[in-house]
Amino acid sequence: MKNQTKKQKRWAGAGILTAFAASLCCITPVLAVVAGVSGIASTFSWLEPLRPVFIAVTVLVLGFAWYQQLKPKKEIECDCEENGEKSFWQSKKFLIIITIAAALLLTFPYYAQKIFPAQRIAATTVLPVNLQNLELQIEGMTCTGCEVNVNNAVSKVAGVLEVKSDYKTGKATVKFDDSKTTVNEIIGAVNATGYKVVGKNIVNERENLN
Repeated sequence: MKNQTKKQKRWAGAGILTAFAASLCCITPVLAVVAGVSGIASTFSWLEPLRPVFIAVTVLVLGFAWYQQLKPKKEIECDCEENGEKSFWQSKKFLIIITIAAALLLTFPYYAQKIFPAQRIAATTVLPVNLQNLELQIEGMTCTGCEVNVNNAVSKVAGVLEVKSDYKTGKATVKFDDSKTTVNEIIGAVNATGYKVVGKNIVNERENLN
């Protein structure tokens, strides 16, 4: 009975561990926003290519755990084993909790931005002559959690009016007042998160007014 309980715990633990590993690259950026330590945001971005593997292992591990839980039990031929009720660790309830926890971890990248939306920037008056658009190519963004971190960092730069990033394209667009900040300051804010700006394109808004 004790050995069976240990096995159940091990399978459940393995499922949670691989699910956590699969989402770690996306959980870290959000934790960085909450903790105010933006530099750790890209720490586990290298795990992103391995995410499909971790997901597959999680499904296999939990699938086997459910098979063990639901498969028909062999009849006991002697009275040497206890006939008491299963412990919580061997119950379906425990496995359901573990499965739900793993599912929440695996799907975290899809709802991270809804939990921690990008910081709102207060409206301000800007002279058209000072208004510029900056397009950045950023290396290392892998999910919406990364977008949250980049948006949060850039929005704190004085003079930034609007910032939008897209991890799928690796691009961020920033509207800013060049009388209050510079392109280098904005790039520095992005690089401070751990992601790296590898390209830039500046569009002066006054050109669009002519």
